[in-house]
Amino acid sequence: MNQLPELPERDLPPGRHRLLKEHLMTEIRHETAAVTAAVQESAPASRRNKWLRPALAATAVATAAAVTFVVLPSSGSAPAAAQPPSSATTALLEHIALAAEHEKSYGTVRDDQFVYVDSKVSYAAYEEGEKAKIAPLHRQEVWMTVDGLHKGLKVEAGEKPFVIPVDVKPGWLKSGNGGWEVSSYYNHVKTLPTDAAAMYEYLAKTAPKYSGQEKYQAMFVLVGDLLHDSIVPPEQSAALFRAVAKIPGVTAVQGVKDAAGRTGVAIGRDDPDNPTRDEWIFDAKTYEFLGEREVATKDNAGVKKGTVTADTAVLRRAIVDKAGERP
Repeated sequence: MNQLPELPERDLPPGRHRLLKEHLMTEIRHETAAVTAAVQESAPASRRNKWLRPALAATAVATAAAVTFVVLPSSGSAPAAAQPPSSATTALLEHIALAAEHEKSYGTVRDDQFVYVDSKVSYAAYEEGEKAKIAPLHRQEVWMTVDGLHKGLKVEAGEKPFVIPVDVKPGWLKSGNGGWEVSSYYNHVKTLPTDAAAMYEYLAKTAPKYSGQEKYQAMFVLVGDLLHDSIVPPEQSAALFRAVAKIPGVTAVQGVKDAAGRTGVAIGRDDPDNPTRDEWIFDAKTYEFLGEREVATKDNAGVKKGTVTADTAVLRRAIVDKAGERP
């Protein structure tokens, strides 16, 4: 196995880039509330987004100062209500769920281990007064704690490596439960429902509390983050896909390529608040999760309709013993 040299912890955001542009602003709003809760440990952290940790909200605010999101003007009429998924879409999701039920086992996973995810990624950058710039594809490696109580690591080409803080709530020692409802670390994900109806209820109840997005979009985004950031046990993975089959606005997209150039089928949803569509890409034969992408649905901020503004491909997942260790 290859072991990276030990790296100093840096006061930087975890760097798990959002596929949706509005996430950064959503994170800042909710993390500001979470920082207050962290200082006042006796008060519950009522609103907290998993994508940034409370101790790092100030860095996110500083980052946002250099970022601008262009919102299209309203047409004056309310958007049409999202329709239930078509029979073809629900059939595709059932195929994906059945494949998930038979995913390979990682064996016994210890609390002190890490989930390793090796990806190829590219994201658009939005700076004030300038057109969006789409970065070239590059490698990203993430080591996420299994139990939420160990520091992880992110190494991304062109950026300084940094340590990902532990994923625990203020006062967790008193409650005995360290995870947030939306935490993506393995020990939390394996506690999620295995029944599709119960999983849908979990998503409907939880996702909107930690996001400023429309309810169904928040649910869809949370599932996407769990798929990319985690190793999800087969029963929970199947339940997630069957729950998604009940989310209005979800559609199937054919002939989609991920960041590694692999062609597959996608499950997508148009974002009601931004001119983008979010897609999860699966192998067309095995239904293995390949990656995800964001596609512009209108000309906006110098980006033409149809442009892929965020692109990821998961190349490998594994369980390793240390942050920085490659399988």
